[in-house]
Amino acid sequence: MALFVVPPAGAETGILAVGDFGVGGERQRLLGAAVRDYESSHPAELLVTLGDNDYTLGRSFARNWTSTFGWLQAAGVGVAGALGNHDVAVDRGRYEFEFLGMPAPYYVRRVKDVELIVLDSTAITTSQTRWLRRTLARRSLLRRVVAFHHPAYTCGGHRGSSTVQRSWVPLFERYRVRLVLSGHDHNYQRFKRRGVTYVVHGGGGAGAYPLRSCPRGYPARIRARATHGFLHLAVAPAGVDVVVVDVSGETIDRFRVT
Repeated sequence: MALFVVPPAGAETGILAVGDFGVGGERQRLLGAAVRDYESSHPAELLVTLGDNDYTLGRSFARNWTSTFGWLQAAGVGVAGALGNHDVAVDRGRYEFEFLGMPAPYYVRRVKDVELIVLDSTAITTSQTRWLRRTLARRSLLRRVVAFHHPAYTCGGHRGSSTVQRSWVPLFERYRVRLVLSGHDHNYQRFKRRGVTYVVHGGGGAGAYPLRSCPRGYPARIRARATHGFLHLAVAPAGVDVVVVDVSGETIDRFRVT
């Protein structure tokens, strides 16, 4: 039986999101410091990773994660991780699960007035797609955000995943998902198609990828920048205010999803 939760009037949930950051070294430390500085004045309940959390094949993941984001627990910020292609190279990424608060490769995390649906785009199976359909079909009064690694649409070092386009995009449109977050392309891009806003941010720390023109048939790309940084979502009953921040603290994009 579904559990319906009514969010309190005026409630706001802060969510941070980072992708493609697990390079270790100075770049990862700079990201962690930038996120920590931002969170100190923009409190968050959750940090969402958008995949490629580790480029070291597990050799330095625990040390790098602790030195970068070991402050989260004391700050009261939970973690919800998504798997990327680099993560699953060793044991399908299971060595990351405990650190990233992952009960499984795909799952639902509910925080205050938000239902975060985390998917595993490294293995888009029929069973996962059926699970996604059931999850989206279930009535919910919470605001839904979907997160996974491989974008439906991107025009940079990568192109969008045709499997995501074929298997998941129709479900997002059918069940009126409004915001989808992905990583994989090492830059920032924003698209909108049939009421769904698709955000790509894989600029956590790995080398930036140049932006390219998009293929015919893609939705219009609204904003793009090849930069390192992270996302902040302020989720309230009236909508989601999204701010895109670079590692120097500069805001490079700001928009609302209703």
